[in-house]
Amino acid sequence: MTDQELMDMAIEARKFSYSPYSHYAVGAALLCEDGRVFTGCNVENAAYGNAFCAERTALVKAVSEGARHFTKIAIAGSGSAPFPCGACRQSLREFAADLDILVTWDGNVYKSTLQELLPRSFGPESLEK
Repeated sequence: MTDQELMDMAIEARKFSYSPYSHYAVGAALLCEDGRVFTGCNVENAAYGNAFCAERTALVKAVSEGARHFTKIAIAGSGSAPFPCGACRQSLREFAADLDILVTWDGNVYKSTLQELLPRSFGPESLEK
């Protein structure tokens, strides 16, 4: 799958965003090692802390379908770069420390890695066995 195809899937997922409070629609497309793609959008709630980010929506959908190995995620927004929040970075880190990240907004594309966005991270291997 090309980067553009994955970004297009994130842009499409963004259309389903439920964001009546922030008015900031975000879509995500998470590529599995086996080639499957899971999409998600942000889902807000009047109790703001109960909102779900697009990245975690895609991740939870994937994990609930048995996926555990991910290679890349595309995140699409508009108006400003939709970089993943700290909770999303940590949630993605649980499964994919080496994840490639594509952030797209208004025709712009920023490529990064999860390691760049979350240096010296804490993961499952950090716990004593």
